[in-house]
Order: sequence, then structure tokens, then C-alpha cells
Amino acid sequence: MKKYKSPVYNVIAVPIEKIVANNYNPNVVAPPEMKLLELSIWEDGYTMPCVCYHLKDIDRYELIDGFHRYMVMKTSKRIYEREQGLLPVAVIDKDLSNRMTSTIRHNRARGMHNIELMSNIVAELTRSGMSDSWIMRNIGMDKDELLRLKQISGLAELFADKDFGMSDEWKEED
Repeated sequence: MKKYKSPVYNVIAVPIEKIVANNYNPNVVAPPEMKLLELSIWEDGYTMPCVCYHLKDIDRYELIDGFHRYMVMKTSKRIYEREQGLLPVAVIDKDLSNRMTSTIRHNRARGMHNIELMSNIVAELTRSGMSDSWIMRNIGMDKDELLRLKQISGLAELFADKDFGMSDEWKEED
């Protein structure tokens, strides 16, 4: 019996020009999260490969998962240049119906952030001395979301050094 080897052990660098989006991905990412994804890739690099199917007859790679990581490289000149136009790809070999279900499984498996855990992270960052503007910029929150998470945590210490109201620190950065 042949031993199974996961595709992630064979990540390849594929020129972005050889990658094409599929026409069945229902996942949508809002502009603030796309901006955060671009920042994440800039700060941390590509830490997860995209998943593709190799269309051998036209020598193109059809995206199964990673459309937004692909779009970041297509739209961010600084990332495209740093990565030399190469996207990390894990290739799977499945027929179209199984590629479609793989796309949905990848999307749904990511889940959503737990509000309680996010408020705990905000509390810890605040206790560590991170400013509100630093938190908003680095974890992709707007001022209303940050305020709600601080309120949910119920910790008076998160507001201890603040005059209540909208300060300059709450100004969102571009």
C-alpha cells in the first residue's frame, strides 16, 4: 500500500501569472480585513501556501484555497516585488466536484473569532502597554470594535488611564 503524503510537503513557487481564480468560491473578505491580510503578509510573509489544481493542458494553476492571499500579491506592489512574483502553492489532484467541496471545507474550517477570546487578547495587549491605535492598526479593528471588546471584558483597568470620550488616540490611521 502506498503511503499518503500531504500536499503541504511539496509546496512549490508558482509565478502569479500562471495562477487563475476558480469561478465557484463564495468567500468574500471585507476591505478592512483585506488591508489586514496585506499587512500580515508584509509583516510575517506568506505563512500558508495557496491550494491549487494544476490544469496541465494549459499549464495554469486553478485556486482551490487562498484567493485573497493571491489577490494581495496581485494588488500589492511591495509584496509582489519582495516575493519576486512567486506564490507558494500546494497542489492537489482532484476532479472538479471534489475541488469545489475542498474550497468550501477550507473556507468553513477557518471559523470565526470568539468574542470572549478577542476581548481577552485586547485586555492583555492593553495591560502590556499597547496603545489603542497600535491595537487597532495591528489586529485590524476600528475604534467601535475596540471599545466594544473593552466593554465586554468588564475590566475597569482598561479604561483607568483614559478620560472617557473620543480622544486623539482613537483616530484611525490610514
